[in-house]
Amino acid sequence: MPLNLKRASIAALAGAGLFAAGALTLSHPSKTLARDSAPAPDQPAVTAAAPAVRGLPDFQSIVRTYGPAVVNVSVVGKEQEVSSPFSGSGDDDFFRHFFGMPTPHGGQIMRGIGSGFIVKSDGVILTNAHVVAKASEVTVKLTDKREYRAKVVGIDKDTDVAVLKIEAKDLPTVKIGDASKLQVGDWVLAIGSPFGFENSATAGIVSARARSLPGEGYVPFIQTDAAVNPGNSGGPLFDLSGEVVGINSQIYSGSGGYMGISFAIPINVAMNVEQQIVSTGKVTRGRLGITVQDVNQQLARSFGLSKPTGALVSSIEKDGPAGKSDLKPGDVILSLNGQEIPGSTDLPPRVADLAPGSTARLQVWREGKSREVEVKVGGAKEGAVASNAEGTAEKGRLGIAVRPLTPEEQQQAGVQGGALVEGVSGPAARAGIQPGDVLLAVNGTPVKNVDQLRDLVKGSKDEVALLIQRGDARIFVPVELG
Repeated sequence: MPLNLKRASIAALAGAGLFAAGALTLSHPSKTLARDSAPAPDQPAVTAAAPAVRGLPDFQSIVRTYGPAVVNVSVVGKEQEVSSPFSGSGDDDFFRHFFGMPTPHGGQIMRGIGSGFIVKSDGVILTNAHVVAKASEVTVKLTDKREYRAKVVGIDKDTDVAVLKIEAKDLPTVKIGDASKLQVGDWVLAIGSPFGFENSATAGIVSARARSLPGEGYVPFIQTDAAVNPGNSGGPLFDLSGEVVGINSQIYSGSGGYMGISFAIPINVAMNVEQQIVSTGKVTRGRLGITVQDVNQQLARSFGLSKPTGALVSSIEKDGPAGKSDLKPGDVILSLNGQEIPGSTDLPPRVADLAPGSTARLQVWREGKSREVEVKVGGAKEGAVASNAEGTAEKGRLGIAVRPLTPEEQQQAGVQGGALVEGVSGPAARAGIQPGDVLLAVNGTPVKNVDQLRDLVKGSKDEVALLIQRGDARIFVPVELG
């Protein structure tokens, strides 16, 4: 079965208990105790506990201090409103195994279970957007068994963060940390309600930072190996100082359960969303209106970079913020407002954090040297900031047969000049060039006609970076010349 990213929340049929009889078989540890015996005469009695081994994480104090601020979130809604996080092949087996029942169908009332944590003593709670999205009723249960009907203050689906509010005072709260200080190998602790087992604690380490997941361009996820399962969604991820550094959100799984790879939303991202929702009722993000891709070793050599780094601009919206600046396709963005951009996935979340109307100072690599370009930041459209177009991507040395675009084809493609690829072989075929692609530029120089293309290729050494338009998408493709 292929592995899939799963939202770590639970859905079950209304009216049924959380676990049907026979769904789970739990074995209890042995209760047989050894009889007390006096110490041997030649051995002194132990009068004090042995000191704790140095270097071991103290998860016990974290759970004791901050566990009461972790809550259980249950939701009610129609099936078409609260969808199961396990929709798809194999889900019936999962539900039978854990619930003793088939996957809910037929528009019945659904109950979903997730987790959350209190960030303000007057009842402000953070959880995942997918836990409460379109729920008709949300209930929050504290560790002391108190229950409250919660109001959904706001949801931001782009980051999967939701803000809840319950009417209460003097509630226990978590301490907010700084996810940017996390290092790979750091211990972390997750607390939540996996499979409905409230306030369960699991531990692991940070496996990776700033992970980019499909369709999640605004979130540089924290990857951990802490056991996170359905029901953990929305729960906190703590560091060893007891500070929340993330919100557990997704797991990488082929079975719906834990397989050693879990993802958390950095708390810095979540708190930015919370502050905007609470203060303005909405979330605004910056936008440049560009598409970027990673720079691999071949592209780095093509552009004269000493190493593969930065975000390569493959296209710019004509009427977007960057379209009104000096930024050009083929520029490699090395830093944003003084912060290094190691790769294309690092740019979108940083652009999103910029205030619309502010000025973004970009250090870019163009024509073999570094220069600074300023762009006035725009407001993000739905689902667009600076998108990451990571993906696929003359005969003779290049291995393509081309012809000039007709004026009608140029108008249809929205370009001036360019060449239509009619046949591919050799180097171009191995690089992924296809008939029907429109060749727009070679090493950042726009292609005006076929003769110029031949000259550009002839003047290149071992490889070239071709800017290709395929449909509405543009991407640079490195080609090793024959």
